[in-house]
Amino acid sequence: MSARTGSELITRRGWLLNEIRTTGGTWTARRVEAVMHSSPWPTTGRNTARKDLRALAAHGDLTARDDRDSKRRSYTPKILRSAA
Repeated sequence: MSARTGSELITRRGWLLNEIRTTGGTWTARRVEAVMHSSPWPTTGRNTARKDLRALAAHGDLTARDDRDSKRRSYTPKILRSAA
């Protein structure tokens, strides 16, 4: 699914990745679900948020971290390196 922002067509995952990179920090499915309420996709639920985080990590945009005590997974953005 995609939405128009100005003259640009953007996907839900593209929008989310931009938000994660802009805001930084640790991201969980719950945090994504809360942020998505102010996105062009306000009905995004936690299961979709979980899938989006997993897909972005598989694509190499996020780093997954597992907390063994709480048995929860969180994600952080990978630092973009310029090709100078």
